[in-house]
Amino acid sequence: MSVHTPPPAETPSEGLGSAYPVHKPYIHANTEMDELTWSAVLLGAILGIVFGASSLYLVLRVGMTVSASIPVAVLSITVFRAFSKILGTRPATILENNIVQTAGSAGESIAFGLGVTMPALMILGYDLDIVRIMLVAALGGLLGILMMIPLRRAFIVKQHGSLTFPEGTACAKVLIVGEQGGSSAKTVFVGFGLAFVYQVLMQSLRIWQEYPAKAIKGFKGAVVSLESSPVLMGVGYIIGFRIACVMVAGGMMAALVLTPAIAFFGGAATEPIFPGTKLISAMSPKDIRDAYILYIGAGAVATGGIISLFQALPLIVSSIGSGLRDIRLSKRGGAAEQAQRTDRDLPLWMVGLGSIALVAAIASTHLMPTDLPGRLVGAAMVVLFGFLFVTVSSRLTGEIGSSSNPISGMTVATLLLTCLIFVLMGWVGPSYRLAALSIAGIVCIAASNGGTTSQDLKTGFLVGATPRSQQISILVGALTSAVVIGFTLLLLNDASTVTTGRAEYLPTAKVDVATLTETTTYQDQSYHVWRVVNPIPGAQPGKYLVDDQGQARFLIDPAINGRVDTRDDGSKVVKYDAPKATLMALIIDGIMTGKLPWNLVLIGVFIAIVMHLAGVPALAFAVGVYLPFSTSAPIFVGGLVRAVVDKIKRTPAEESDSSPAVLLSSGYIAGGAIAGILIATLAIIPQASKLLDLSTRLPAHWNGSPWPSIVAFSFMTLVLFLVGIGVLLRSVESPAVSEGVKGREEDL
Repeated sequence: MSVHTPPPAETPSEGLGSAYPVHKPYIHANTEMDELTWSAVLLGAILGIVFGASSLYLVLRVGMTVSASIPVAVLSITVFRAFSKILGTRPATILENNIVQTAGSAGESIAFGLGVTMPALMILGYDLDIVRIMLVAALGGLLGILMMIPLRRAFIVKQHGSLTFPEGTACAKVLIVGEQGGSSAKTVFVGFGLAFVYQVLMQSLRIWQEYPAKAIKGFKGAVVSLESSPVLMGVGYIIGFRIACVMVAGGMMAALVLTPAIAFFGGAATEPIFPGTKLISAMSPKDIRDAYILYIGAGAVATGGIISLFQALPLIVSSIGSGLRDIRLSKRGGAAEQAQRTDRDLPLWMVGLGSIALVAAIASTHLMPTDLPGRLVGAAMVVLFGFLFVTVSSRLTGEIGSSSNPISGMTVATLLLTCLIFVLMGWVGPSYRLAALSIAGIVCIAASNGGTTSQDLKTGFLVGATPRSQQISILVGALTSAVVIGFTLLLLNDASTVTTGRAEYLPTAKVDVATLTETTTYQDQSYHVWRVVNPIPGAQPGKYLVDDQGQARFLIDPAINGRVDTRDDGSKVVKYDAPKATLMALIIDGIMTGKLPWNLVLIGVFIAIVMHLAGVPALAFAVGVYLPFSTSAPIFVGGLVRAVVDKIKRTPAEESDSSPAVLLSSGYIAGGAIAGILIATLAIIPQASKLLDLSTRLPAHWNGSPWPSIVAFSFMTLVLFLVGIGVLLRSVESPAVSEGVKGREEDL
């Protein structure tokens, strides 16, 4: 129930924000209504677990996830409305729905961090350790949230109008149109429905290709491709033409400059060039990207991130100073009472104590299986890299959105620096490999959750939420998701692990059992455990059960990064390639053995420096280099449509950000994301996926042609354009929506 009071006097934003219109949230700061309720937190935690589990499946299969905030917000509105009608309870407030999406968003970011790093345990020759996995997830999730809190004023408040936070802005629009209902909501839900049906037809029924591609004749190694995704098109429309152009330029450099150059100059090589494992002349463009371009992109992303950090330092220092002033005021009995509801954070002393407690936990647990100096150094690196990349991630989500945020690139940079420090200190034993991976995992999840938290706080800033309530809810969501998603990772691996005695999978070499210290029992017999981490003559990497004579009798092939997809009884199992985890394991092995391709990394470093000196946003360009060109292309299409619409309509920037096409883009993101997650969940049942797949019943020339995909994607582009110029859904836009997102004068 709202308590109506006169709106507060308007004051211009500080710093950079003063160049932009005064911000008035949808719900005024002196309006009191239900917000941090048990029902909102509980629903958010449940949805966070569901979306987190589905996102984990996605990242294990393809190394990517989709932002969960908007789908969770849409579901929250729907679920609370249904309960209100069925049970006769009061309708949920917009602030309660915002708490649901805030708590629910933590699951996806934690799932991504776990899926990128922890499967590397098995690739490095270790078993999945549920305690380690849960500790990494919980510590990383909490650390990212706590480190983001002091940055809120710098990035959310002072740079309002400068940093767009596309998903956060879109989520606010979804919440506002859901609150208003009526015709205003139709634009979002039309976009939601179109994108949902589109994604099902493409990804589940497979009626057209998801990644149409075309090799350029006479230009070896050059391939132009497009992920025909309305989700990415919607992101491109929201982030705008400038950043979309910079990103696709980075993608063009990778796909049309670097890859063909490597194919041309390396084509005459008579032996593989490290880190590749086969001749460049025999490599496809994808092979070249996986073997070489990813390292160049990682170097560029790391450098762009460092440049971004230095650019943000004045704002960071100012924000921390504001927090310290709040502490001094509170000691005199002022800050907590004087601060407006919409500007109340968790106390800075609580943030500091929480961070210290997390660091102490990192240094004192078996996450760092080393001596005391190693644990202290590891904890210090978590703090240093965590703060660096939480800052970078939070700012980057404001520029290009969560969907394009290169968290894995930041993780690569963390792992590179951690392993290099360990090598310089002479720490190269097995325990330090575990420590390096744990540090990277915590930082990865912290950066991912920091970016997610910044999007959530932007949503709250626009709708008029209480930051403290959001911060509490996402802390709860992070803890619950960390526990359940850790077990989900273990379940997915155990369900498809194959133990086989087929000769084609067993080593021909024998091992001296005196060197093996681990034993296990299988089929009532005792065996020695032989872990082969790197290929050796007569034995491929894997975990083998060996008899007393040193002969391997069984291979235990994991579901994650395994190579056996059929059990001995002929039944098929699902395998997860975990591409990003493979990269993490390769980096650890590469540095510990001194074989990291530093030339490739340094090429990326200087690409980012050159872009910065030329006045191009280095980090956005580096993201384009790191991501597949197919990912940048639909983002560019969305940005191009935005530029054309704004040119035709001559819409002021502040009104353009609240236009019907932005609402439709929000629907594209929500509908495509929910469909993708549902399809990923359904894919856990192979029989269901096979039954829905219609591609086998379509003509071969249809399946092999890119044109059905291009036509379908063009249709979605045309709808976005026509809505943007006002030909379609003209009666849908409501002035209250535009005023609500910018801020409105009336109370609810």
